[in-house]
Amino acid sequence: MAPTLPSLDVRRLRSYIFRLPLFTRIVLAFVIVFWVLELQKVWNVVRWGALIPKEISFGTMYRLNTYPLIHRNFLHAFLNTLALVPLLERFEAEHGTLLSGAMFAGPLSTLPAAIYLLIERGILRQNTAILGESIWVFVLLGVEGIKAYKANPYFVISTYRIPTWTTPLVILLFTTALIPNTSLIGHLGSVGVGYMYGLGYLKILAPPEKVLRWIEGKLNLLGRLPHYVSIDQKTYGRYGVLPTTSNPSAAGESSVQMPYIGSTPTILALRRDPRLLKVPPYLSIFCIVIGIVWLFLLPLNQYSRHTYISENALLPGQVHTYFGGSEQNVFNAYKREVQALTGRNPQEIAANLSNIFRSVGLKAATQKYHYEAAGNLHRGENAYAVLHAPRGDATEAIVLVAAWRNMNGELNQSGVALALTLARYFKRWSLWSKDIIILITFDSKAGPQAWVDAYHDEHSPDSADSLQLKSGALQGVVVVDNALDHRFESLHIVYDGINGQLPNLDLFNTAVAIASGQMGIGVSLQRMWKHDDTYRERLQTMLRGMVSQGLGHASGPHSSFIPYHVDAITLQAVGHGWQDEMAMGRCVESTFRSLNNLLEHFHQSFFFYLLMQANRFVSIGTYLPSAMLVAVNFNIMAIALWIQSGRPPKHKAGSATINKPKEPEIEVVHKEGMVAFVPKADMAVVERQLFLPVALVVFFHFLGALPLYVFNNTRQEALAQTLLLFAYANVVLPTVLAILISSFTTLSSHRLILLQCFSLLLLGMFLATLATLNFSLAFLIGLLSAPLSFVGLAMSADNGDAPPKLSTPRKIVSNVVLHLLSPPVVVLAICRIFGVDAGAMLAEAAFGWKVSGLWTQVVVCCVWWPAWLVGAVIVSPGL
Repeated sequence: MAPTLPSLDVRRLRSYIFRLPLFTRIVLAFVIVFWVLELQKVWNVVRWGALIPKEISFGTMYRLNTYPLIHRNFLHAFLNTLALVPLLERFEAEHGTLLSGAMFAGPLSTLPAAIYLLIERGILRQNTAILGESIWVFVLLGVEGIKAYKANPYFVISTYRIPTWTTPLVILLFTTALIPNTSLIGHLGSVGVGYMYGLGYLKILAPPEKVLRWIEGKLNLLGRLPHYVSIDQKTYGRYGVLPTTSNPSAAGESSVQMPYIGSTPTILALRRDPRLLKVPPYLSIFCIVIGIVWLFLLPLNQYSRHTYISENALLPGQVHTYFGGSEQNVFNAYKREVQALTGRNPQEIAANLSNIFRSVGLKAATQKYHYEAAGNLHRGENAYAVLHAPRGDATEAIVLVAAWRNMNGELNQSGVALALTLARYFKRWSLWSKDIIILITFDSKAGPQAWVDAYHDEHSPDSADSLQLKSGALQGVVVVDNALDHRFESLHIVYDGINGQLPNLDLFNTAVAIASGQMGIGVSLQRMWKHDDTYRERLQTMLRGMVSQGLGHASGPHSSFIPYHVDAITLQAVGHGWQDEMAMGRCVESTFRSLNNLLEHFHQSFFFYLLMQANRFVSIGTYLPSAMLVAVNFNIMAIALWIQSGRPPKHKAGSATINKPKEPEIEVVHKEGMVAFVPKADMAVVERQLFLPVALVVFFHFLGALPLYVFNNTRQEALAQTLLLFAYANVVLPTVLAILISSFTTLSSHRLILLQCFSLLLLGMFLATLATLNFSLAFLIGLLSAPLSFVGLAMSADNGDAPPKLSTPRKIVSNVVLHLLSPPVVVLAICRIFGVDAGAMLAEAAFGWKVSGLWTQVVVCCVWWPAWLVGAVIVSPGL
């Protein structure tokens, strides 16, 4: 029962803007003028007016005053202005226009600049430019923090007393953490200046009040300038003196001397203010919009970075490769042997491959496996060999993998032949400090999973044989996929793992550096065969990676290794060009030489990132806020609903009392030495009925186990029809559940508010947690679930025991939107748009659940669908 969006009162907004005092208007005018000037390309306004430490001289001292008025772009100017106007308007109303202009043109601009220059240039020896009104915002926050501290020194959280003057510092920390390219030093200096002004230490820098009055009177500023605030017109802030009375009858008790009223009693009354509950819907939508905008800003140069090698020991491309020449004849011979085995059963293929390994002096073995999922039997036999390092102690190993058939079901003839050729080639070298394992799997999904499970003793003996040969800890895996029978153009690097896990970025960067730098082979990713490094292509590559990561399925044989913290990638030959198998072999050789240099497991670089080009990426610290903002909108609405559930119901007055208004009962509140008169109705506490809402939320989430079981245990031939039947069932299921629940108990407005409160709270907390593990899945489900925040009863609805009443148009719109975004409908729409067979996709998910440990369907069935079901029940016709 989330709130409806209250309509924006344009008249009040227009009245507020027209009542802005003069100096605030002047500041806004300068900001707009400078922003308009930034649109032209002849004069660089930012370069002219920003506070650049190394460009400060006697002739450029104007920068100490211009830097707060200049911004990098419209969004920067808009957000800063939005934060500054209420604070600056308040300051001017309290101190007058003349004093405000003198202080902000003088010490309140130059002192933060001087502190920043002292630290940035004098101590850190850096030259980072700063600009924007946020400097003034934090100055005014510091002033307000000291004013709040003088009136109310502490606010209490649980049993802890936190000084109110720390509020600007908390805002500063959140701003620095969430918004990129913010200056911690500049803002910290601004808060310090605000503190000094609030404590009175900067009053000596303010013009004398007598002088200001003389100027006002001499120039008749009050009469000549509209919206001018005189010295004598200024207010005394929000902390005024509460009036007292000596008449006991007026207050109902003997007179009480009232001290300055603080913010704590005010908040006690504010929490009952109906206007408070109009804010969360706008704030929730704001979080969603900013989260989406944040994501679309990531491909820009300001938010993404060039890739780099963090582990210096790798030294990619620093060795001379010798693979080639006569090895071409060996490769051709092996390729003919592979072609001769085409059509044979897995046992014969594995036996012949083992004989080839033994013929070159390697220890070889085979492993049988069989899995059943969605009525399909995945059976095969792996062949593998171990090359013991002449200079190693068998504690570490590198794996070279080639699947007999790749992910597209094609015969990987050149890839298998190349792996056999490299096994023979590596045997001749004595430089290896790590064992090398050559693995030929029968397929690209079940085979690698069976082998890596058995290698780590995590397999089921009923599904896969144990391994006869083992080595040390696996340090890296390179998969070779070349099903072409001709020369190729470039290498397509596949790196997505199970459940959205990714290999260490250093391994990816090493492969790219070797292929594109040392070998001169083009590199592509996410099936972007042509990439001109434009914003559109960066965004497309990033979104493709997010979809693949969100699905969480295996994208190649390498995916099975990543859940075991073994970094792995697949090198796939694509296109028609002049690169031959020897060039691909040299890439693998150079990559193995770099992995051979590793002194410890990959750990220096990133494990969480988004790639938008082979040489450009975004790290988790930059992209994570977008998913967090989408997730936090659910928590905002949950908190608003919780507040709404604690409000007493509104009682309509009878006709007999219409002409006899009753005086509200007043209660005296004492809090930490402060006193306030608050209407007794505002202090009323409503007992929340928690049992039924909590029980229903738990029931709906456990109900998600039913579709999870059905879809993971249905044969592939019936999966498409099962999904369609499930989609039809979702149309009537909310109404049926609402009628069943209503037949046992009354679903009052109060209970429905708490029901959706707990549902949204659980959804927001889960998505925020999931975002740190699988950012893409959390972001996509968060967007698809966003309408759940805005269905249900309005915030102004009665919170009583009466049944809920929703308007018919609103109920119809809510039902249509929710049913269009139900999980089965979304899955069917995706399959239709991308031309994917729904049964095949669900069979792939069932295989991942039973074999690879895929938990995407757990998130869909046990998190997303129950939250959707709660929202659909709330707006169903059965209530």
